[in-house]
Amino acid sequence: LGEINDMPKIDAPFVRKENENGDYVIIDEINEGYEWVFENDNVMAIEKLDGTNVSVIIKDGHITAVFNRKNRVPAFNTSKDFITRGLLNSMDRGYLNLEDGQWYGELIGPKVQGNPYKLDEHLWIPFQRYAWKHLKYKSWGKYPKTFESINKWFKDGLIPLFYSNIHGVGFDEARENCTPEGIMFTDPDTKKMAKLRYDMFEWYQG
Repeated sequence: LGEINDMPKIDAPFVRKENENGDYVIIDEINEGYEWVFENDNVMAIEKLDGTNVSVIIKDGHITAVFNRKNRVPAFNTSKDFITRGLLNSMDRGYLNLEDGQWYGELIGPKVQGNPYKLDEHLWIPFQRYAWKHLKYKSWGKYPKTFESINKWFKDGLIPLFYSNIHGVGFDEARENCTPEGIMFTDPDTKKMAKLRYDMFEWYQG
């Protein structure tokens, strides 16, 4: 199979410090090495899906291996059969029409993280081929890229883009049924990523 890479560790673009409650929350200070989030105009803000990380190895147009992080998922492992079903469902939707290589994505559905998207079946959502195209917040970059502005963006409520897309409903109805986990800031040129979740904010209660 060659070298199998785990999804790299992704940090917040702001410094996190422990508060009086013992929670690590972000403060108004850019995390060293993450200046690109605010300086690079190509950076995209993508809805962060709440699932489990799964990567697939494609060779000669076929899936040759599946990994949950760095743990290989056997095709007939009953404890992980929902991953196999999710991949098959995504194959039917054309999400696995990918070139040879290792592709990362998020496995979501009834048996994952409480199923916040209210799906009847499991799905594997590839980051580059689906999320970058369909889950990008077009408002990113139209407002100041400051801590204050981003803090207000989260407080006002992120639009659940995936829920809206997959169920074919408007943003208002999507908001009534789902709250996004957060945002993945992604530089499509360098593949650098940073993440912000609701639970990283001082004011978050949940």
